[in-house]
Amino acid sequence: MSVTAAQGFEAAGVAVGLKSTGKPDVAVVVNRGPRKVGAAVFTSNRAKANPIIWSQQAVADGVVEAIVLNSGGANCFTGSFGFQTTHQTAEKAAELLGVSAGDVLVCSTGLIGTGDEVFRQRVLDGTVGAITTLSTDGERRPPRPS
Repeated sequence: MSVTAAQGFEAAGVAVGLKSTGKPDVAVVVNRGPRKVGAAVFTSNRAKANPIIWSQQAVADGVVEAIVLNSGGANCFTGSFGFQTTHQTAEKAAELLGVSAGDVLVCSTGLIGTGDEVFRQRVLDGTVGAITTLSTDGERRPPRPS
């Protein structure tokens, strides 16, 4: 069963080189409605990664339009650079989807302390790539022309 089993959702995953395996490592899930209600559970650990901090703030109003997920770098203990990466990821998704960045959650998992300029660019490229291949069945497709 896909994350798009519920009506109103689209999803896609792409490989951008965050994982050495070459497997998909950036995904986007979009909530097209009719309801855009979101809820989340977060770690109780005092050491929260930048995507957790961002997403806690974004979900506070109960509205979620999209989630960008990456696997290959946790973006934890990366300081202001990591928060900027998280913010830019939400902004890029929001721009392409025509929604508010404040309604885009960001999730990262992987090695702690990973988060240089190469990581950032791959996450942003993956966000674009996934959004251009969104589908209601979550199947891999070639990107749509921009």
